[in-house]
Amino acid sequence: MNEIDDLYERLKKVNEPKGYLLNNDDQLTTGLLKGLLFNRERYGYMCCPCRLASGVREQDKDIICPCDYREEDVAEYGSCYCSLYVTKEWNEGTTPHATIPERRPPEKSAWGNWPSADA
Repeated sequence: MNEIDDLYERLKKVNEPKGYLLNNDDQLTTGLLKGLLFNRERYGYMCCPCRLASGVREQDKDIICPCDYREEDVAEYGSCYCSLYVTKEWNEGTTPHATIPERRPPEKSAWGNWPSADA
């Protein structure tokens, strides 16, 4: 078993009993798992690969997978922001696959530290 398969099985084992399934789109899920592993190597923790991390664990703790926003996103949309965690209905296609809005406050985003356009 390779590192991606191992992570998949670990996440599945921990999250399915809580009602969070992994996305059944193998290509998307594999890409997200690669992103999580890349971020773990880069930062030392697995932050969401769909968000810009600061590299400072304390500042990024809300986006360490599973992020603080997953529960609310999955409850409202059937999917988390990056679509790694979904409901059974989402995987079956009975829930619309809508774009999930960003719930993370802008001041927490690493983008908030970038100079403004008029800098």
